[in-house]
Amino acid sequence: MSADPAPIDRTTVLDVEGMTCGHCVSAVTNELEQVQHVSNISVILRNGGLSEVTVVSDSVLDQDALRAAVDEAGYTVKAIHVDN
Repeated sequence: MSADPAPIDRTTVLDVEGMTCGHCVSAVTNELEQVQHVSNISVILRNGGLSEVTVVSDSVLDQDALRAAVDEAGYTVKAIHVDN
């Protein structure tokens, strides 16, 4: 009898427009932490460009929920890249 395999971390990268400072990072992080299955968030802030928000989870994330969370923080998701 084999044990269940350990969950595999999945990475989803969001290209987010409009983030310019630490407060922006905090606002987006706080909203994304509320999305089910999110386990870790990191941000590469690019003032004047698209910031890269990396979301780690143990299952596939609802892209609409991710977009809604970023929108709630006051920013716009321009693209989503999923590491299958």
